[in-house]
Order: sequence, then structure tokens, then C-alpha cells
Amino acid sequence: MASANPDLNLVSSEDVEGTTVFDRLGNQLGEIDHLMIDKVSGRVRYAVMSFGGFLGLGHSHYPLPWNSLSYDNEREGYVADIIEQQLQNAPEFSDDSWTDRDWEKRVHEHYHARPYWDEQSQQWQGEQQPRPRG
Repeated sequence: MASANPDLNLVSSEDVEGTTVFDRLGNQLGEIDHLMIDKVSGRVRYAVMSFGGFLGLGHSHYPLPWNSLSYDNEREGYVADIIEQQLQNAPEFSDDSWTDRDWEKRVHEHYHARPYWDEQSQQWQGEQQPRPRG
């Protein structure tokens, strides 16, 4: 019951979890384990991908910047412009990483993704400034 209408651009987080992630050549890299959502804006910031292992054992988790993924309708999965070697060489991840902006910067640089905090500053710059009363 979680699925949204397939003709709309909305999708339930339940449907995103377990979705396959491919590289640009169509090779399967892993699958989405869960999403990290900004509490204030409500925007998805990272897709945490599980990679490797067998039957759920020995796999690793790799946070990918959400904006580094694009959905491919034909593959019914997400495509990332990365290769397996990039995952293996990604900045080390721990549960404390979410509170470390330097770690986030390294992750975005590693995947050549625009940092989400840059998107926010541009959004504010583009909004109308209040007019002075006079």
C-alpha cells in the first residue's frame, strides 16, 4: 500500500528501500538500505547503499549524496555516476559521521556531487528580499 501512483513523481520511502543502484554501464553496485532526511527542510540528503556481502552478511554501508543519483525507469533503479572502486575508497563512515561537516564535504567531493548546503544558500539568494517600507 506504500506505492504512490506510478504516473506521479512521488514515491514512498518504503519503495525506495531495496531499490537497486547501478553504475552508468548498468552494473549493479548495491541497493538502497535507507534514506537520511533533513529534519528541518524535509529533503532527502543521502541514500545509504548496502554493498557487498552474501545473504545480508558482510555488507558495508555507503552514504551517497541524494543528488548524485538519478532514477532510470527502464532499469527500475537508481543510477550513480560512480564505479565500485570509488565505493571502496570512499571516506570512512561511522554513526558519528552525520555530525561532521568536514566528513560530509569529503563525501561530496569524493562523488563529485554538489553539497546540499550550497543548494540552500543559492535558494536563499534567489528569493525575493523584502522591500523596505517607505
